[in-house]
Amino acid sequence: MFRELEEQTGKSFCHEKGVTSFSRRTERTIFFVLTVGMMIWGIVEMIMARMN
Repeated sequence: MFRELEEQTGKSFCHEKGVTSFSRRTERTIFFVLTVGMMIWGIVEMIMARMN
């Protein structure tokens, strides 16, 4: 469904009838950024805990 829409419009997300759909590439990018952010946060917390 969304793949056809993405090919037609070139959009990475679509909001229709109260539902937001993301392309597969956009969804993977979002989760990758969140994962890296959580990893960095964990490393910072670990360093801060060792300094105290």
